[in-house]
Amino acid sequence: MPILTWILQGLLALMMIGAGMGKTFGSKMHIEAFKQWQLPQWFRVVTGIVELGAAILLIIGFWNNTAAIIGAAILVAVGIGGVITHVRVKDSMKATVTILVLGVLALILLLILV
Repeated sequence: MPILTWILQGLLALMMIGAGMGKTFGSKMHIEAFKQWQLPQWFRVVTGIVELGAAILLIIGFWNNTAAIIGAAILVAVGIGGVITHVRVKDSMKATVTILVLGVLALILLLILV
């Protein structure tokens, strides 16, 4: 199982670094998305910082299992919040599927780790 764990950790960490940087530093796509979702821009920055923190914990998790568990748990929570946000504004499934898949992958990783 360690190889699957490492692959999931690495994949999730890379994806969250990209998403977190985009949100934190204000990519046009994320700014527009948060406007569409009727969420304040400060929440975009907070979300980005949380995603970056979770990615860092997943990277530390290659050496410390507890850090990986915490990082995966944070990403499960982010995934749940993201899906709720998309459902609340009645987004299409196409717009929702990315965060749904990331949340499920984080949940699978969490279940493997505990």
